[in-house]
Amino acid sequence: MSFVLRNDADGVATLTLNRPEKLNALNPATFKELRAHLDEVAADGSVRCLVLTGAGRSFCAGNDLDAIASGEGRAEPMLGPETVSALEELPQPTIAKIKGHCFTGGLELALACDFLIAAEETKLGDTHGQWGLVPIWGMSIRLPERVGLANAKDLMFTARRIDGTRAKEIGLVDQAVPEGQLDAAVDTLAGEIAANSPGTNRRVKLLLRERFDRNRPDAIAYERSSPHGMPEDMAERMQRPRK
Repeated sequence: MSFVLRNDADGVATLTLNRPEKLNALNPATFKELRAHLDEVAADGSVRCLVLTGAGRSFCAGNDLDAIASGEGRAEPMLGPETVSALEELPQPTIAKIKGHCFTGGLELALACDFLIAAEETKLGDTHGQWGLVPIWGMSIRLPERVGLANAKDLMFTARRIDGTRAKEIGLVDQAVPEGQLDAAVDTLAGEIAANSPGTNRRVKLLLRERFDRNRPDAIAYERSSPHGMPEDMAERMQRPRK
């Protein structure tokens, strides 16, 4: 059985967490497969956008508590956090397609994506405090970056679950749509991304990430220097009919 499935169509790679009977809870085997897929996608020039989703009725209920209790994965403690970072650092734009449950580790995966699109009925939350755990995958950094410090404290200190509509209100997700419209909303965004130059998107994503390593004047000067060159398809695209 594969714990992560890959499907490619029209320049969009979809990775599906595939433990539906466990609400796609994350265990070491899932992380190993996910990391292998991410490394392959990063090197695949045909992929212009990545969608991350979950099989069955949920995106991801979080880390597998049984695996934690049994000590599974203790030999590779950085496998989880490094996989989340690999997702964040993927060269291509990424979209988390979220439904059902999106808790803790699942939320951390979603936060590593560029865009979060959720069904209005989705339940999202950080439950570290409920189980006596402490985040090590980047939650304390990525969550306040998304929603602000006050909202992050509220979610983290209370372990409160919120629905997709409330998540949109506080900026946790970019879109909240009825579940029946989720596939179409993600397909539309992925198609818009894939239609543009993959070289431009890769370079822009890198510039946006590098911006935080510099103060504002230095970041502007760095961009002006065109540090990553120009996209390979620029000349061809410049010859296309204007729209």
